[in-house]
Amino acid sequence: MERLWTKPFVLLTAGMLLLFTGFYLLLPTFPLYLQELGASKSQVGLAAGVFTLAAVVTRPLVGGLLDRYGRRRFMIAGLLLFAMAMYAYDWVGGLAALFALRVLHGIGWAFSTTAVGTTITDIIPDSRRGEGVGYYGMAMTIAMAIGPMLGVWLIRGGSYHTLFLLATVFSVAALLLAVTAKAPYRARGGRGRLQLFERSIASVMVAIFFLSAAYGGVTTFVPLFAESIRVNAGTFFLVYAIALTATRPLAGKLSDRRGEAFVIVPALGVTAAALIVLGLSHGYAGMIVAAVLYGIGFGSAQPALQSTALRLAHPERRGVANASFTASFDLGIGLGSIVLGWVSQYAGYQTLFTVTALSAAVSLAVFATVVRRRLRSPQSAQAEAVSPASK
Repeated sequence: MERLWTKPFVLLTAGMLLLFTGFYLLLPTFPLYLQELGASKSQVGLAAGVFTLAAVVTRPLVGGLLDRYGRRRFMIAGLLLFAMAMYAYDWVGGLAALFALRVLHGIGWAFSTTAVGTTITDIIPDSRRGEGVGYYGMAMTIAMAIGPMLGVWLIRGGSYHTLFLLATVFSVAALLLAVTAKAPYRARGGRGRLQLFERSIASVMVAIFFLSAAYGGVTTFVPLFAESIRVNAGTFFLVYAIALTATRPLAGKLSDRRGEAFVIVPALGVTAAALIVLGLSHGYAGMIVAAVLYGIGFGSAQPALQSTALRLAHPERRGVANASFTASFDLGIGLGSIVLGWVSQYAGYQTLFTVTALSAAVSLAVFATVVRRRLRSPQSAQAEAVSPASK
């Protein structure tokens, strides 16, 4: 069996853990920081929106650059820009300057996460792709579990200066690990128009968009829903993180041995069921059951869908494929949160979580009717992936 736990894989996965921990330190705390500076609720939302929009718009360009010129220079530049933006938050006080900094931070986020993620997929042996994607995705999940709690603890016991400093330290540590890792990819070079979109994974992008739209609803509205039924939202996310962490390695191995469809179809069904249970919950019992099911379902489906995208894409266009996949994921979270906010305001939480379950069901329908058929004919998928620009 080919080796998965090579030195570059370990270093870059650890780097992703640190990078995402730094990111999640700011997720629950940055809105509070903006409010202290006098920002309105709409301006707080705008600050989150411009960061996501900058990342989504930048990712396709990053993917094309990675495939043409190689990964390393953009990985280092993205991590450096991300770390510098983290440090600058402690020095920029005006709201206009902060919004501009959020745009730069979003660009650094797009470059760093796309480049590091693509480099890791280069390192993972094809025979263990699902397992490898699951493990490095698990690093992001662990960061999601510890980052927000640590961030809130820091601003309660210290200051925003300490928060931004620690986030910068995490970012710089991720940069140092990336500099140390030796990636095998060589630049393809060539001239002509950059490839900004991977046509061969369009159906996978639709599937991950609807799955991430549901995910955006969970991350945004579970805290408010939990408060309405007098349950600690932290319990949901802790149980979810534990279930996801326990599930991903097994799901990755199964997708390598039995194929991605063997994992994705039941996982998306479990995800939809989890969201229905969540909407019907009235206390801790329902929330915990929903968290376990959601951790199993989403934790199995998301990395298997990314593995599917990499299988369908041409090997020379993994950068574009990763960028297209991640941009669809980000866009689903952003638009899902906005649309579901309207649903929550006018129809209530039970309807909201029913809509998220339907979104997961749409993801399942797209995969079962379109993506799975393409997986069964890899030769035609590979031929479609080779465009004239790459020949």
